[in-house]
Amino acid sequence: MENRLKSYKNSSKSVSDIRNRRNDVTIELRKTKKDDQMNKRRNIDVNATSPLKEHNSPASPTNQPLYSSLEEIIVHMRSDEPTLVHRATQAARKMLSQERNPPIDSLIVHGIVPICVQFLDATSSDLQFEAAWALTNIASGTSEQTLTVAKAGAIPKFVNLLKSDSINVAEQSVWALGNIAGDGSLTRDEVLKHSTAEVLLEILRKDQPLSFLRNIVWLMSNLCRNKNPAPPADKVKLMLPALAQFLCHPDVQILTDAAWAISYVTDEDGDRIQAVIDAGCVPSLVRLLDHNENSIVVPALRSVGNIVTGSDSQTDTVLGAGALKHMRKLLRSSRNNIVKEAAWTISNITAGNPNQIQHVIDEGLFEDIVEVLQGGEFRSQKEAAWVITNVTSSGTDQQIFHLIDTVGVLKPFCDLMASNDARCVLVILSGLKNLFALADKRGFLEKFSIAFEGIGALDMLEQLQEHDNKEVYQQVLHMIETYFNDNGEAENLAPKDVGGTLEFNTNNTTPNRGFQF
Repeated sequence: MENRLKSYKNSSKSVSDIRNRRNDVTIELRKTKKDDQMNKRRNIDVNATSPLKEHNSPASPTNQPLYSSLEEIIVHMRSDEPTLVHRATQAARKMLSQERNPPIDSLIVHGIVPICVQFLDATSSDLQFEAAWALTNIASGTSEQTLTVAKAGAIPKFVNLLKSDSINVAEQSVWALGNIAGDGSLTRDEVLKHSTAEVLLEILRKDQPLSFLRNIVWLMSNLCRNKNPAPPADKVKLMLPALAQFLCHPDVQILTDAAWAISYVTDEDGDRIQAVIDAGCVPSLVRLLDHNENSIVVPALRSVGNIVTGSDSQTDTVLGAGALKHMRKLLRSSRNNIVKEAAWTISNITAGNPNQIQHVIDEGLFEDIVEVLQGGEFRSQKEAAWVITNVTSSGTDQQIFHLIDTVGVLKPFCDLMASNDARCVLVILSGLKNLFALADKRGFLEKFSIAFEGIGALDMLEQLQEHDNKEVYQQVLHMIETYFNDNGEAENLAPKDVGGTLEFNTNNTTPNRGFQF
């Protein structure tokens, strides 16, 4: 099994190496919360005012009572008088739905959670709605606050209310479950344990209002979210056909949440990636790469990038769907995170087989990768460096020569050795090691060494002998001792600078052809 997996991608790297690299990239990508889907949402009432009586303030002219304290609200919530119970519960809900600084902890301390959980079984849908709204906003808080709701037994009651005849109650229950599931793996699995996915699919058999659909898709995305452990595979696969349909929905919010859900599923093992492919998601994801909303492009691109970390056949599915046709636009995006993820996606493709690398060449994307190497934001440059290094590991000799001689990648690639990032430097050194080995094998080591020195790369390499990172130092020392020990100078072998590329002429009768064999 291990040998089979190793054959999927870049033969010079193990599956665990590639997986760890993908995890590192994903963690870095998700540090920017504004680019990620919200895992919790508070139901804010823009008209909410404090139901507590303010000192020196006139009495309220409305029929809504003002309470002197939280204790009074709780006392009325425990009353036998239905009108008092409803008004007090509504007052508590309004406090929790204030836009700023809702007193979640204070209300928890006063015992509101078990009371509201009890009200979820009430015969009055109005009371159920107010209680569900209050619990939704408590569950939108910290993990400790969310766990208070979960431990009070709210989850099975909310699942039961998903089928309520009151659309308001059903929708608020979906919202509450979304907040609970979005808190982490523990609460997510607790929500799934109560057949939430199955109930949602039953609900989706009928036409539902747009706002309800939006919350359902968001809940489903949170049911697919979080790792260590990942959600149960059988539950995820159960939801995939519905998510695949939502990838074709015209609503931006639904598209966004559905794409995030797929990005979570594909950020796991090959079996889950295959399940996404089998559900027919890839053509829709590729189509979304050209969407005019970045909020949709980001999760669609991340999903595609995750899929091409899988097997060669899984990568071929993405290539067959035409994903590379969208990459030039993405590599030229004004948003750095999109450029970075596009370069990361291409690096995973170039970690595949020569046929997949050829698709990237045929699409003309290496010219854009060079532009990223030359002037992109540093994180994008680092991913672009991986694109090149992976070609030197997985590509044919002719493909590698194409990058050096035709595309002119050597100088911008080597210039990144000046980076202060040791991991980036190691990526460059790995690629250079492959290039020198190829030059040595093909019999033009001296010419390549002169070209390398001619672009100032040898000077940078020698400076790296002083690098603090031990691995960098060791690799540099080995490279210098192996390839630059008493190398002779030969002016007639020096490369010509033609249009910013290095032209190596090994046959005077065939100039401008690059490396000839």
